[in-house]
Amino acid sequence: MPVFREVEEGEGGKIIRKMKRSRDMEKSSEINSAIEELSMLVIVKPGGKHETAHIPTRPFLSLCYLVLQVLDKIGPTMAVLRHDVHQNIKRLEVMYELNPSMNSNLVEILKSEASKGNARKRSSSSKAFLWLTRSLDFSSALLHRLENDPKKNMEEIVQESYDATLSPWHGWISSAAFRVAIKLVPDSKTFMDLLKEKDENCDTLKEKIQILVSLLVPFLEDIHCILVSLTSCFLT
Repeated sequence: MPVFREVEEGEGGKIIRKMKRSRDMEKSSEINSAIEELSMLVIVKPGGKHETAHIPTRPFLSLCYLVLQVLDKIGPTMAVLRHDVHQNIKRLEVMYELNPSMNSNLVEILKSEASKGNARKRSSSSKAFLWLTRSLDFSSALLHRLENDPKKNMEEIVQESYDATLSPWHGWISSAAFRVAIKLVPDSKTFMDLLKEKDENCDTLKEKIQILVSLLVPFLEDIHCILVSLTSCFLT
């Protein structure tokens, strides 16, 4: 998994700290790494205005890569969603790498595409960001339901999470593919075991999931407020 690093010449101490953090994240579970990433991923809103907010591009993409790893744990059921998430991450990465300084803020990318009339295009960065946000909504809903009732049927957890987040935006082909694939989800205990660190017990994992969800929910609420503030541009 790529771990994005902020590296600047002449800041040796900062470089060492970032490299150490990257190594630590590689050793951590997906849940731990996501908690760490979200703890430092701050949406800045000058004057409290969402339309002038700053969402750092690279940390956001790092979080999305961690979501990919969680989806992998669910197995083949998430293959289509996983592919979409990966493609959307790559699309934003390409945009960022064209001009890292100019494209360091996702909100400015959205506004730039909107001003050029490109935001509604299927291949736009705006669409990629929108669908990554919906995938994070799904992941947050799934983890919240799992933490609330770890013994609940995993198929029900995935279905309810899908219905509440992705289903309203999927066409009949995607929805039909999901209905077939959901039969392949692991049971809840197996999924929890896959998320655990070595020798970690279920209660500790539940606490970590609760922390992650408590960070994800307000983060996603802010993103949705930003999307609503730009809704006339591309939110269709």
